[in-house]
Amino acid sequence: MDIRKEYLEFFKNKGHDVVSSMPLVPDDPTLMFTNAGMVQFKDIFTGAVPKPANPTATSCQLCVRAGGKHNDLENVGYTARHHTLFEMLGNFSFGDYFKKDAIAYAWEFITVNLELPVDKLWVTIHDTDDEAFELWKEHISPDKIKRFGDKDNFWSMGDTGPCGPCSEIFYDQGEEHFNTEEDYLGGEGDRFLEIWNLVFMQYEQTKAADGTITRASLPKPSIDTGMGLERVIAIKEGVLNNFDSSNFQPIIKKLEELAGQKATSETIGSYRVIADHLRAASFMLSQGILFGNEGRPYVNRRIMRRAVRHGYLLGFRTPFLSEMYDTLCEILGNHYTDLVDQAAYVKEQITLEEARFFKTIDSGMTLFNEELANTKDVFSGEIAFKLYDEKGFPLDLTEDMLREKNLKVDNEKFNSLMNAQKAKAKAAWKGSGDSATEGDFKTLLEKYGENEFVGYENTSYKTKITALLDESFKEVTTLEKGSTGWVMLEKTPFYATSGGQAGDIGALEDNEHIAIIEETSKFYGLNLSKVKVENSTISRGEEVDAIVVNRYEVAKHHSATHLLQSALKMVLGDTVAQAGSLNESARLRFDFTYPKAMTTSQIEEVEDLVNSMIARGIQGSVEELDIEDAKKKGAIAMFGEKYGNRVRVVEFGDVSVEFCGGTHVKNSHDIGSFYITKESGVSAGVRRIEAVCGSAAISYAKSFMNKYQEVQSEVKNQDAITGIKKLKDQIKELKKELEEAQSSTAAPINEIMVGDVKVVVDVVKNGDIKKIVDDLKNANEKLAVLLLQPKGEKVMIVAGSKNTNVKAGDWIKNIAPIVGGGGGGRPDFAQAGGKDVTKVEEAKVAAIAYANENL
Repeated sequence: MDIRKEYLEFFKNKGHDVVSSMPLVPDDPTLMFTNAGMVQFKDIFTGAVPKPANPTATSCQLCVRAGGKHNDLENVGYTARHHTLFEMLGNFSFGDYFKKDAIAYAWEFITVNLELPVDKLWVTIHDTDDEAFELWKEHISPDKIKRFGDKDNFWSMGDTGPCGPCSEIFYDQGEEHFNTEEDYLGGEGDRFLEIWNLVFMQYEQTKAADGTITRASLPKPSIDTGMGLERVIAIKEGVLNNFDSSNFQPIIKKLEELAGQKATSETIGSYRVIADHLRAASFMLSQGILFGNEGRPYVNRRIMRRAVRHGYLLGFRTPFLSEMYDTLCEILGNHYTDLVDQAAYVKEQITLEEARFFKTIDSGMTLFNEELANTKDVFSGEIAFKLYDEKGFPLDLTEDMLREKNLKVDNEKFNSLMNAQKAKAKAAWKGSGDSATEGDFKTLLEKYGENEFVGYENTSYKTKITALLDESFKEVTTLEKGSTGWVMLEKTPFYATSGGQAGDIGALEDNEHIAIIEETSKFYGLNLSKVKVENSTISRGEEVDAIVVNRYEVAKHHSATHLLQSALKMVLGDTVAQAGSLNESARLRFDFTYPKAMTTSQIEEVEDLVNSMIARGIQGSVEELDIEDAKKKGAIAMFGEKYGNRVRVVEFGDVSVEFCGGTHVKNSHDIGSFYITKESGVSAGVRRIEAVCGSAAISYAKSFMNKYQEVQSEVKNQDAITGIKKLKDQIKELKKELEEAQSSTAAPINEIMVGDVKVVVDVVKNGDIKKIVDDLKNANEKLAVLLLQPKGEKVMIVAGSKNTNVKAGDWIKNIAPIVGGGGGGRPDFAQAGGKDVTKVEEAKVAAIAYANENL
């Protein structure tokens, strides 16, 4: 029975729209992952968006609970029902049907479609919900309806917003299987398993300043339900553990095959962790969430490395997880086709991440075990940090290993080391956002308030100097000629470094003074410019003309970055996401998620696309919108960035729509031309493109023309490519001639006959003496040959023998010590080396004597 399909068809027949699972990355800054079926309908429930034409819907939603507020990661493998990724079946009513129908639908599906025995079913309701009690009595015996308080049976989104009582349906798995003191309805045991939760949204909750919470009835009550697919499958298949169901067993069986061992009571936890984590990591990868060190990618890395560590416990020392991926596709690929479509990509990423961790896991486990042996109560925070920083062990992986030993880590020490590292990195960081520097800027902020940025509309502005700071950020009344400090303007046209855009430079001028603005940065919300006074002095309260000189070229590069991101998505796919950027007056740098180096043709295609966007002359527009309106418009936001209720949206026609606080050109045509100068790797799964446009692109093109002209001059002003080919051919011919000269087999000077044996002993300065020996052996029936060749401060000796009593190996052993060397070989061929070139002639004489004596 395909329960997923049965459920969706059931509610479709009740008039519900079947809605696809939304991405695991939600369009909601308050959530790290989509963690419930109602997430994609949240704005409808809150009234932020209008209700759809059909006010009822049903879905099977992929959910992840492995990061943020909803995190089941540490429970996976230890319980029968926790998963990092699971499927939530749900039906929803947006002001249409309410309790009566919701309860009737649930009961019908469970007892008729699923055919679960009524005597195994129990229901809980909120202790004040008499209406639900009366409705449930129509379906189930009153003694099987239990009342609980807010903790168990009341649902809300937070302190404010829609909320209401809920009703949960439980399945009794049997006293014969579970009989601990917690195995009662409402207890922590596994006997009574919750399978469906019906939320009755009937109130609007508000919280007053004094903390008082009030609830008013909603004019259009709604329904939000959720049923865990993995749990229902296990119940239908008669197993007491989700991992024993058909959803997981094929993966576990494949793992047993790869490991060459069956799971035992001691190892079954590892098998279950690996099966669960393979599912979660694979779905994340198929939806563009790579492995990394921050945010969602870090969660995926934690999941994967936890799986690898359990594989390590089972004896694996090389990547193995991707070998189970096809089995996963057999289970879920028919419904989630991205798994199949992205199979090659996902396997590649899994294998690369496994390989990275396997490189350090041995040394990490050694370090862990050494410290474990010295641990009595609390594991060292310093070693935990070293495992994280040097061996790639996420903290929760170390905690997981310690949990198996009933130990904890010194989190306070770990966090202090982590914070120190972050502070060090931030101090050295020249990226966007507020800078961390010396000086009490908070006092300055309290004294003067934030200064207004007027640079979107102006690149020059008459304003007053509100405050001056010296180089150590101490407030002063004046800055003298030749000194350097910081200036705070009452209203400033200078853009401060943020959002990947470099801060403005320029000048402050009046009738007498001139001061150069060298950079502009943010300090606790204050927009300050670093100033060097060229002549006279500048003073607090003075009125000046503030002039920006680099804005236009920076704006070109920033706008080109937006076009570049769009082009990358067109060429590489929608999974490409921005991972960092820098926009200056002479270059741009754009980091993005992608698993491997771009090909030459891909780079050319992206470059051509950007230039075609520039050539089209696409009009740019900037507007401030409510954040929800901006999202509806399709504006791209960067995860991790903080956005208020109002956001600035930069748009270039049908090509690009992004959240952005930077400065831009008015028309794409203003960018000029665009050249990609470099594509490279930054870290695992992150690539970098460097490019130029505007005036910098002209300079870049000129530099290539100048180099081309130099080449033409060197090849006598003929076509450069033709000239280079001719030079290559000449070099090839000369190399050939040289090789022929060096391998010449002209007979050495010293050649004598001893009986019918030709004896050749000589010092050869040029040529390949091994080849000479071989050639002589091929040309003579009976031969004894020994050649010496000085090379710098060393001597090379080669000997050969054919149909004689002289054994080449013995000959070499006797002669090599004379030149300070040693060696040997076969009777027919031997070689040696020496270190004394002054004894070459002496060795030659001795070699002739040896040949005469032994022939």
